[in-house]
Amino acid sequence: MPSALHALRGVVAAASVAFLATTVGCAPQPEGDTAAKPTGSAAAASCAPGKLATKTSGKLTVATDEPAYAPWFKDGKPADGQGFESAVAYAVAQRLGYGKDAVVWQSVPFNKAFAPGEKTFDFDINQVSISAERKKAVDFSSGYYDVRQAVVALKGGKAAKAASIADLKGLKLGAQVGTTSLEYIDDVVHPAQEPAAFAKNDQAKSALKNGQVDAIVVDLPTAFYITSAEVTDAKIVGQFENQGAAPEQFGLVLDKGSALTGCVTTAVDSLRKDGTLAKLEKQWLSDAVDAPVLK
Repeated sequence: MPSALHALRGVVAAASVAFLATTVGCAPQPEGDTAAKPTGSAAAASCAPGKLATKTSGKLTVATDEPAYAPWFKDGKPADGQGFESAVAYAVAQRLGYGKDAVVWQSVPFNKAFAPGEKTFDFDINQVSISAERKKAVDFSSGYYDVRQAVVALKGGKAAKAASIADLKGLKLGAQVGTTSLEYIDDVVHPAQEPAAFAKNDQAKSALKNGQVDAIVVDLPTAFYITSAEVTDAKIVGQFENQGAAPEQFGLVLDKGSALTGCVTTAVDSLRKDGTLAKLEKQWLSDAVDAPVLK
């Protein structure tokens, strides 16, 4: 997910373009340690900087949804390098040997990004959670962000005082369709009422403001942005604990069996190892604070 942490300041730090050839390295439900294991057939792929087998020679095509929401992007402009995911995309591109002028952005709906079928992009970055089910149709890089799901409600609403999962069961909850957020409602809350599924988070936010739902579930960074900048009479009720042994992670989405999967995963791993991901997280998601855990 389409579907904490919403500071919108700064620009992408330049990353090293030096990159070594690799063997295999490489939104919704985390299953076991699937988030930690990249997939793909890139064992023999050449990761020579700037010379990958991309959709367009000499270019790297990166996809995300439209509109592109903060704090992942800024002002709906993925190509400007502003926002956490835009910054991550350009950092990965540089590790692969592609400068900013060689990155081409493409609009792809959230659910289409990980649906079966050949992709028109080299990788998609759009808060897509890595899961075993999704890996049947696409490849993922290793995770670039560890995420939790959170509940947002109007301050004076029925859900505002919920302190446990049990307190949520009798409420009307909503989330974007196809996301981990919606799955958490079904699989963790088990509400008495059928949850509302929305095509976009904008629709979910409108339903919350209009009283059509008591609360919505989104990832924690989005929850902090919603409550600080979009629905200011709302609050974060709490966050869910991660389900399973491994944390839920967002990963870059690639074609099933893509020759780029190993190269992209190695780039992500190097950004995590040298602290670049942590630096970008602090830069763009630094307004996040701890939210109470719902048990």
